[in-house]
Order: sequence, then structure tokens, then C-alpha cells
Amino acid sequence: MSRWDGKTKGSLLGYRIFLFFIKVFGLGAAYKLLKLVTFYYYLFAAKSKNALLGFYKETLHISGKPALNLVRKNFYIFGQTLLDRAAFLLGKDSVFAHTFENEQYLLDIRNGGKGGVLLSAHLGNWETAGNLLKGRITPTINIVMLDAEVESIKKFMELSTGGSRFKVIPIKNDLSHIISIRNALINNEFVAIHADRFLEGAKFIELDFMGKMAKFPYGPFIIASKFDAPVTFVFAAKDGEYSYHLSATAPITAKMKPEEIARLYVDELERKVRQYPEQWFNYFNFFQ
Repeated sequence: MSRWDGKTKGSLLGYRIFLFFIKVFGLGAAYKLLKLVTFYYYLFAAKSKNALLGFYKETLHISGKPALNLVRKNFYIFGQTLLDRAAFLLGKDSVFAHTFENEQYLLDIRNGGKGGVLLSAHLGNWETAGNLLKGRITPTINIVMLDAEVESIKKFMELSTGGSRFKVIPIKNDLSHIISIRNALINNEFVAIHADRFLEGAKFIELDFMGKMAKFPYGPFIIASKFDAPVTFVFAAKDGEYSYHLSATAPITAKMKPEEIARLYVDELERKVRQYPEQWFNYFNFFQ
């Protein structure tokens, strides 16, 4: 897998089994089953495993047994974040706790009345963080995303859990999602965008990331630059079995070029990757 293809991995049967465990036996029991499943992936998911090992060895300079242990931990925590998301949709969110570094920044954005652009990455799980904050920070969070999940899995999740608590703004070829983003910001809503992955053929910006040149999608930074709304970089990493550490950066309110915002974003992403290397969930050659 040389690049990301925009699709969620996993089988419909796997989703059915884990949702059953969460509903009947609880999240803890689902975690125990997950350990077996992720160990299987650790043994046989060669492409994802090798991509992570390459990242840990060549980028973070972690090798040998520590790197292998990080891969196992990464697979397990990634599985946990998926189960946590399902647990929230099933109404079993009372077990979770969180701390929020710089929560006031989001409150300030909300009070500013112009909405806010939240740039994040596939590190940790900002969707669960949004579930923790929804209603306290803002009544509406929009997530801009590719609507490319396997249809049978998506339909099953909607029928079984009621679907996402967020408003999804699907990225369209006709660029109609730009109008949806504009309307959300006018309504003083938050718009969250992952800014670390791009699809082949899409416009990108190449920046130094962790000492190597890497390609990032250009679109999120154009959106952050063009709309008259504050921009902040947000992350949410698991810091315990049932807890998350959330963070936000000081809002960018001055007019900046997309390239300038991208550089600031990548600097913050580097800090988070070094802090939580086991929660880097990009399973392909990021520097290709």
C-alpha cells in the first residue's frame, strides 16, 4: 500500500461481532477480544506493519524490539479508538474521562461568532474527542471527509448505532462542499478537517516533516486561509484505557497564506508524533 486510498478497512462480520460484545458484555470485554484480533494483524498484516516499522526506524530512529513493541501497541490502540467511537454511538460514553489542554481557545473561537476551522490528523482520535466536547464547546461540529467507506459497513453502523453524532460534509468533485463549509462557518459552527493525507491526483504541498520531505493535501490549508474564521490545530490522544488528552493551539486570526498555515500545522504535528508515536495511524509510506 504505497498511498492511502480513502477507504476504511475491516469486514462487516468484524463490525457485527465487536458491536455485539460492546452491547452485551461491555467495552472492557471488547478490548480483550481486540487483543487477539490485533495480534493476528501484527502477525499477518505485512504491508501495514512494514510501513510502521519503516517510519519508526527511519524517522524516529527506534529499531529492534522497541520498534516491534510500538507496532503491536499501535495496532491495539488504533482498534481501541474504533471501539471507543462505537461505544459513544451506542450511548456507553460514561466510562470515558478526559483532560483538555487549552480548552479556552475553543471557547474563545465560539464566542467570536465566526465559527472555526479545526485542523487535525490521523493521530489519536479527534472524533471521540468531539463526542466528549459536543454540547459544551459548540452544538454543531462538521467533519469534512471523503465519503468512501465500504457501503455495507457504513449502512450497518448507521442501523446499529444511529450513525455519527456529527454533521458530515462529504468532499465532492463539483466542490459543493466549499459552500457547505462556508454556511457552517456563517452559522458559527466548527469545521474539522484532517490535513495529513491526500489522494493520488489531488493537489499537495511538500514540506519538511520529521527531517524528510512529505506531501500534505493543499485543500485544507486553502480553506483555512480563505475563510474569515479562526484556525486552530486540535489533537486527541488516548492517555489511558478509558481516557483522552485533548489539545488545541492558539487560534490563527490574522490573514495568512496556505503555505504559512501548513508550516505551522506540520510543526505541531511533529510535536504530537514525538509525544505519541504509538498513535500514528498512517499505514503507508508517508514519504513516498
